[in-house]
Amino acid sequence: MDVSVIVPLFNEEESLPELEAWIRRVCLENALSYEIIFVDDGSKDRSWQVIEQLCAAQPDTVRGIKFRRNYGKSAALQTGFEQAAGNVVITMDADLQDSPDEIPDLHRMITDGGYDLVSGWKQKRYDPISKTLPSKFFNSITRWISKIELHDFNCGLKAYRLDVVKSIEVYGEMHRYVPLLAKWAGFSNIGEKVVQHQARKYGVTKFGLERFINGFLDLLSITFVGKFGKRPMHFFGTLGMCCIALGIFILLSLSIAKLVYDAYRIADRPLFHFGILIVIIGTQLFVTGFLAELVTRNAPERNQYLIEKRIGEQE
Repeated sequence: MDVSVIVPLFNEEESLPELEAWIRRVCLENALSYEIIFVDDGSKDRSWQVIEQLCAAQPDTVRGIKFRRNYGKSAALQTGFEQAAGNVVITMDADLQDSPDEIPDLHRMITDGGYDLVSGWKQKRYDPISKTLPSKFFNSITRWISKIELHDFNCGLKAYRLDVVKSIEVYGEMHRYVPLLAKWAGFSNIGEKVVQHQARKYGVTKFGLERFINGFLDLLSITFVGKFGKRPMHFFGTLGMCCIALGIFILLSLSIAKLVYDAYRIADRPLFHFGILIVIIGTQLFVTGFLAELVTRNAPERNQYLIEKRIGEQE
C-alpha cells in the first residue's frame, strides 16, 4: 500500500463525507493505493454514524476507530499509527483546513526525496489572531529548544516513513512534538513543505489556552526524557553537585571571615542560612538522581534500543 491517511477527529460530522471524497479523488488520480483511517475521539455529534456510512460505501479503503470517550489528539494519532500499513503515513485534520491535494507531493518527498518526516508549513493562515499569535510564540520556543528548523510544528498535515510511526509513541499533547520524537528515535532527515491552508468551513476550532499551556509543559517533559531518560543522574547529580559546591563555598567563606575578623556571629547572617539551604537542596537533588538511576537500571526497557539494520545476525 502506498499511503495511509490518518484523520483524528472530534465533532466533525459535516466535513467527513467531503474529506473522504477529496482524498479518494486525489489518490485515484495519482494512482496511489491508499487507506483512510478515521479515529473518532469520543465525538458527541453524528461523526461516528457518518464514518460507518463511509466504511459501508468504501469498504476496501475506509476504516474507522471510535474511542469510548475523548482522550485527545495524541491518543487518536497513536492508535492510527498502530493500525497504519501504508509505506507513507500522512496525517491531516478533519476540518478541511488541510488540503488532500498535498498528498502526492508529500508522498514523493518521502519516497523519492529520502525524508523520514515532512511537516507542513501553513505560511498563509486563515485562523483568528487569538490562535496565530500563540502559535508563533510556541513555534519559536520549540524551534529554540529542539534545534529543529521547522516553522510550524503544530501543523496537522505531516508525512512519515512507515518505520518512523512504528518507532515512536505519542501521548499527552505530544502530537505537537512528533518531529522531536522522531529526532530522538534517530530519524533526523526532517523536511518541511509549504502547504495550502483553508478557512474552516464547518464547526468551530478546538484550540484553547489550556492546550497551549499543556503543550509547553509536554515540551519540557519530552526534552528532559529525550536527553536524560536513560541517565537521570547526569541531570540531577550535576545540579546537586553544583548546589552542594555553592553551599559549601558560602559556608567556608563565612567561617574564614569569622576566624579572621571575629566581628559577627555567623548564625545571625541570612547568607549562613542560605548556604545551609543550598547544601540541603543539593543533597536532595543528588539523592533523587541516585534513586532515578536505580529505577532506570532496573526498568524492563533499560536496554531497548531502536536498531535500523543488522548484518550477519545469527538465526
